[in-house]
Amino acid sequence: MLALHDRIDFAAYFIAIAALFDFMDGMAARLLHVKSEIGKELDSLADVVSFGVLPGIIMYQLMVASPNTPAAGSLLSIFSMIAFIIPILSAVRLAKFNLDTRQTTSFIGLPVPANALFLGSLPLIKMQAGYSDSLSWLTTITDNYYVLAIIAIGMSLLLVSKIPLISLKFHNLKFADNKPQFILVVFSAIAFALLTFTAIPLIILLYILLSLIFKPTP
Repeated sequence: MLALHDRIDFAAYFIAIAALFDFMDGMAARLLHVKSEIGKELDSLADVVSFGVLPGIIMYQLMVASPNTPAAGSLLSIFSMIAFIIPILSAVRLAKFNLDTRQTTSFIGLPVPANALFLGSLPLIKMQAGYSDSLSWLTTITDNYYVLAIIAIGMSLLLVSKIPLISLKFHNLKFADNKPQFILVVFSAIAFALLTFTAIPLIILLYILLSLIFKPTP
C-alpha cells in the first residue's frame, strides 16, 4: 500500500523486514520440526509478493517519476511497465528453486531476497542523495529511466541465470571453511556503517563476485 501511494522509501524498508522474517521462518521451522510441503509452497508465495511484486511496484514508481521516461506524465506509463519483469522472473526463479534438488548448499541464479534488497535500496539511495551534496550524482542513476530499465532487466535475468552462487549459511565457525561468507559479512558491516543505503548494491555485487571467485558446487 505504501508503494502504491508513492511512499516507496518506506515501502523499501518492508523488503528488509521481509528478508529478516524469511531468514527466521526457516530457522523456526527447523527448530520446531514443523517442516512441510505446504509450508514450502506458502513460503514461496510470500516471497513472490515480498521480493517480486513489491520491488516491481517500487521500480515502476521510480520509472514513472523519471524526467526522461518516454510519454512522461501519462496516467499509465506503458514504457514503465517493463518493471514488471521483476515479479515475473522472481516467480520463475522461486518455482525453479522448489523443483531443483541441487540447490541445497548453494544457489543457481541470484536469490530473490538479494535481488529485492538491491532494487529496494534505490529509493533509499535517492532519498539519501537528496540530503547530501556529495551524493547528489547518484540521482543520475535513480532518476534516469534508461538506467533503471537496464537495472530491472539485468537483475531479473540474473535470477534465472545458471550462475552458481554461495549460500550465506555457515558450516561452522572456521574461516577456512567459510571464507566467502566471512569476507561478505565483514565487508557488509563496514560498508553499511560508512555508506548506509548506498552500500547495499555494492554488497550484492560483491556477493556475486565472491561466488564467481569461489565457484560453489551445486
